[in-house]
Amino acid sequence: MQRIAIAGATGYIGGRLAPRLLSAGYAIRCLARSPRKLEGREWAWGLACDPRVEIRQADLADAKSLTDELRGCDAAFYLVHSMMSADREYARRDLDLALAFANAARDANVRRIIYLGGLGETGPGLSEHLSSRRDVESALGSAGVPVTVLRAAMIIGSGSASFEILRYLVQRLPVMITPKWVATRCQPIAVENVIAYLVGVLSAPQSIGGVFDIGGSETLCYRDIMRIMAEELGLPRRRILAVPVLTPRLSSYWIHLVTPLSNKIARPLAEGLKNEVVCREDRIARIVPQKLLDVREAIHAALGQVESHLVETSWTMAGPMPGDPDWSGGTVFRDEREVAVAAPAEDVFRAICRLGGRRGWYAGWLWEIRGAMDRMAGGPGLRRGRRDPDTLRYGDALDFWRVVGLDPDRSLSLRAEMRLPGQALLDFRIGANGARNCTLRQTALFEPRGLFGLMYWYAVLPLHGIVFKGMLAGIQRDAVRIAALERVG
Repeated sequence: MQRIAIAGATGYIGGRLAPRLLSAGYAIRCLARSPRKLEGREWAWGLACDPRVEIRQADLADAKSLTDELRGCDAAFYLVHSMMSADREYARRDLDLALAFANAARDANVRRIIYLGGLGETGPGLSEHLSSRRDVESALGSAGVPVTVLRAAMIIGSGSASFEILRYLVQRLPVMITPKWVATRCQPIAVENVIAYLVGVLSAPQSIGGVFDIGGSETLCYRDIMRIMAEELGLPRRRILAVPVLTPRLSSYWIHLVTPLSNKIARPLAEGLKNEVVCREDRIARIVPQKLLDVREAIHAALGQVESHLVETSWTMAGPMPGDPDWSGGTVFRDEREVAVAAPAEDVFRAICRLGGRRGWYAGWLWEIRGAMDRMAGGPGLRRGRRDPDTLRYGDALDFWRVVGLDPDRSLSLRAEMRLPGQALLDFRIGANGARNCTLRQTALFEPRGLFGLMYWYAVLPLHGIVFKGMLAGIQRDAVRIAALERVG
């Protein structure tokens, strides 16, 4: 049985590839910076009894330790790249990581590397983001291990960054003033077709060392893709006005205001939209034959997943997961509240896990205002929502929070990712008082950064009685309601 390493198993593509590899009969070794982000994945729950699944904590920048993690693997998927353009160093970091991975794969006797890159004509007009993908391709092959490269354009799938941009723009804007890129040709591909190609090349020796363009069954301009999205959403036709003055930077801020994505993620995507991304050859279709979805079919399938709450992975899962902040040695403000709940611990936990997204935070307009302020300041705001309306997993994004601690029926910890002059943590602890009664303790911690952090805490302190008290009362009501429905059922 072949063992396949996946670098980037916690990401959008890697999280979908892993279970497909298992279904195809491969053993997998997931290399993750934050292994706990794989908790709650159905395919990873069988760790104790399924010897085909291994999850290893790995530092991709450390070639020596990475060699040990890759040893014994026949092939390795490299699904790692920066989406943030916070500074001009992201391309250099991507290149360094790819070089380290290539050297480690060689030293570990890995027989091949498979990389998912980006489509786009080569030359001086290629965007910085797509140029970086090309550099990564070269770096992965620099140590002598054969590399199979699959180059894709827009990937249409529930939870993908490009799909979310498209969906939110069309949903929110009946009239769009857009850059000239709406007339650029693109050959989108459904995420299920991408995964099928990634799995398929493993059993296709003729793909070793090759570079292949992958795309869907049709080529359209972005204007036509938006039109199809509106039709699939049941919306009236959108009016699109293309103007030549919107730079990628301005476009990224516009995308940030309308969609859940930050301008740091939107910027490289916006820059890449100027490049025509169309397959120049179709050799992969003969090597790994499959039915390719057209744009309408791909959008329909993705929207169906969203409506059914069956989104496997999302762009929000990517990124670092720092450990809990060091709350000692400095000023830490605390808002602690407690309430008795006439419901079992599991129902209280379910109520806590239903916070955010469309249900909100039981604080009405104050929370909405705070979300809008965060969006204006460049933060995620409330539009990022949540992956699933009822359940949470470690590492899940939850509006402008992220799950950093989860102990079922006992506790949930959220770290703030909103723009703040300090670090904030929201913690829920459940203490059982018999079979049908609990005590719920809610604690908000804030470690200020400098004088502005102190001023911020005291400025919002009068609102805590509304926000945090309302949240605790809302959880209490929801838990009692869940418990009553279970008794009736």
